[in-house]
Parts: sequence; C-alpha cells; structure tokens
Amino acid sequence: MRILAFDALRAVDERDAYANLVLPPLLRRAREQGDFDSRDAALATELVYGTLRRQGTYDAIIAECVDRPLREVDPPVLDVLSLGAHQLLGTRIPTHAAVSASVELARVVLGDGRAKFVNAVLRRISQHDLDGWLDRVAPPYDEDPEDHLAVVHSHPRWVVSALWDALGGGRAGIEDLLEADNERPEVTLVARPGRSSTGELLDLLGEEGGLPGRWSPYAVRLAEGGEPGALDPVREGRAGVQDEGSQLVAIALAGAALEGRDERWLDGCAGPGGKAALLGALAAGRGAALVAAEKQPHRARLVERALAGNPGPYQVVTADGTRPAWRPGTFDRVLVDVPCSGLGALRRRPEARWRRRPEDLDGFAPLQRALLREALESVRVGGVVGYATCSPHLAETRAVVDDVLEARDGSFGAEWIDARPLMPGVPALGDGPDVQLWPHLHGTDAMYLALLRRTA
Repeated sequence: MRILAFDALRAVDERDAYANLVLPPLLRRAREQGDFDSRDAALATELVYGTLRRQGTYDAIIAECVDRPLREVDPPVLDVLSLGAHQLLGTRIPTHAAVSASVELARVVLGDGRAKFVNAVLRRISQHDLDGWLDRVAPPYDEDPEDHLAVVHSHPRWVVSALWDALGGGRAGIEDLLEADNERPEVTLVARPGRSSTGELLDLLGEEGGLPGRWSPYAVRLAEGGEPGALDPVREGRAGVQDEGSQLVAIALAGAALEGRDERWLDGCAGPGGKAALLGALAAGRGAALVAAEKQPHRARLVERALAGNPGPYQVVTADGTRPAWRPGTFDRVLVDVPCSGLGALRRRPEARWRRRPEDLDGFAPLQRALLREALESVRVGGVVGYATCSPHLAETRAVVDDVLEARDGSFGAEWIDARPLMPGVPALGDGPDVQLWPHLHGTDAMYLALLRRTA
C-alpha cells in the first residue's frame, strides 16, 4: 500500500495529475491483483491525501532535519520522506513501524544508499511530535501571523492572505477555515428530482450508511467508507456525487422569481455536468428545456453522460460561452460556473494549493468577466443570471460582478437579486445580496453565487 501511495504522489508531482483521478484506478488494480482489502485501501488513501494536505508543514520539518536545501533533495526521496513524516506525525502508526516501513519503501523504490538517508532523517523527525515540531519551525503568531498560519495549517502564505481577506474577522475564523481545508470532506450525493429521491438513497444506504443533507433537499451524505458507485441510482445516472454547495447554487438559480415565460435555461460552462444534470432535472419538472454548453469536447462528452436519461428536453453543445452560438436574449435563466483558481475546493484537491500562484488569477480574470458579460447578453429582459465560482478569492467573486456591471456601456441593464432567501435554513450567509459558502461554517466547498436580473 505504501508503494501505491508513493506511485500516486509521483504522478501528482511529475504529471500534474490530481490525486482524486490517479488514486482510484491504482486502488482498483491493487484489489484485482489480490491481497488488498478495504483497510489497505483506506490507509493508502489517508497516506496520499494526508501527505498532500500537510505538504507545507512537512517540508518545513524535513528542512530542519536534512543537511542541504530542500530544493536539492531529489523529488522521489522527498516523497518518501513526506510519507514517512505523515505516518510519524499525522497518524497513529507506531514510531518503529512508521520508520521501518518507510525505510523498506525507500529500499525498494530508491535503493539501499538512499534508504540509509531516509532512515537517518526519519529518526530525527521521530524525536518530536507534531506540536513540538511546530513550536520549532513556525514563526510566532505575534511576529508574522500569516507565515505562522501558513506553516501550522499547511497553506501557501498568499493563500492564507487571500482567504483571510475574503473571510474577514480575527484569528479564530481563519484558523477554523484552514483546519477545515485539511479535513477529509464528506461524500455527498444528489438525488436528481423526477429521477430519484433522497428516500430511495437513504433506504439503499441503511441507517448507518447515510444521512440527509444539511441544506439541500436533494442531498444525502454517505457514511465514511461508503461507495457511491455501488448504488443503482448512481450507476444509472438518476443520482450523482455532488457537493452540497454546488447543489445550492443550482437550486437558488432555479428558485429565483421570474415574470413571464420560463421555458429556456442555459448552463454556459457545463463541464463536467453535475450542475447541468441537476438543472436539467429541475427544468424538466417545469416543462422547461436546458441547453448545456461546454467549450472542451471531452468535457462536453461528460456532460452528455451526466444528462443521459433526463426526463425533459435538453441539448448539449460544444460552444464557447464568450462567443455564443445563440442570439442575445434567448434564455430565461442562465448559469455560468466560471473557471477559477479552485481555492474553494482545497479539501477535495489538496494539491491545488501548491500548484496555484497569485499570478494565475490574472489569467482567469478576463475569461470570468467575458463569461458573465455574455451571460447577461444571453438572458432576456426580466431573466436571471447566476454567476458562480468555486473560489472565495475576492478577485474572482464580487470584484468580477462589480466590474462587469460598471463597464456594461449601456449594452444591458442589470440589478442584484438577494440570493440569501433562496437558500432557506442556511446560516451565516453574510450581508448579501451575494452568497459565499464556507467549509468551516457550512460543511460545503467555498462556493460563491451572485444572482442578477437583466432589466434593460
């Protein structure tokens, strides 16, 4: 299982792969080859995700235990050291077992010489527990709050700063958020209306296998270790895996009041299809049709798969939302869940925090504004646009909406809709009219939603 975890980390490092895409086929292959049970799979998963989440902290600790700059340590050696550090400092594996198993892994994948180096470093790490090491490697909070939080909670400093600006408030709130980013998220299912129900899913899962969602009427939370793919409704596409925050965005757009017709809906950035499938089901319940547009052909195929069997009319088109293939004013409701930094989903994709750079936001900014501008052109007067993004960064949320509304040059008029009443029962939604969800407050990804009505 440690070799499997090492292989997953190497794929993440060498190929910029995502652990949630790399790990499942590795686990499946291990099961097919024989002596590999659910406990082995659980440990391998914990080793991969735990190491990635705590990479910044472990790097700081390892740097104190080697005789050279960390950049001069070969990446495969650093992966073995990080796996060993996580076993020593982040799990209940006994010290001798963590060290001996990591040294044996090093011997197999790196050779005897490097295994001796790994052994020496891990023995130094084992001299203190995690709190003891943090006292040594993290600067005092009073001297440098952001750097302290970055080391203690294993986030790049710029991410800590950006999240703190978006969240506001004092130390307690940002620490709660950073801690939540390092927790394993629940697996949440969506029962697509008209095709499945939460009752059906809960009956299949049993009392110990699932719980109702916290906020979405279509959500079911799986117990730890639950396997979504084992459920018939998921295999058949009548239900799917979807974070509750993502569900709330689609539900809020569908729930906004309209005057006049409500027949044509658009998902302008539909890949990979989760929101489109829920919107399609909600539209079908009202006799409306959904157009799901996705620029990338391979992602458009994923949208086709997600919508297959939808009870109402729909169309999937491979189209660029910044250069619409439809006439202005065609739709009654439009959703654009724009490409972004993904800082709202660090629980699910922990490696993203180490890949992103502040300058990446400059690349997303023109696209986000263009997609929102064209969404407002695509909706009829009186229609509703939802601008959503899985990031709480202020440069990707309210700043985008404000800029588009201020720079519209008379091509359209638009007004804010208060999104908070469209998420009934959800607490701590702020001052509005837009909504920012948070992992530590809502148990969801940090989804942002602004709702706008075209007025002219």
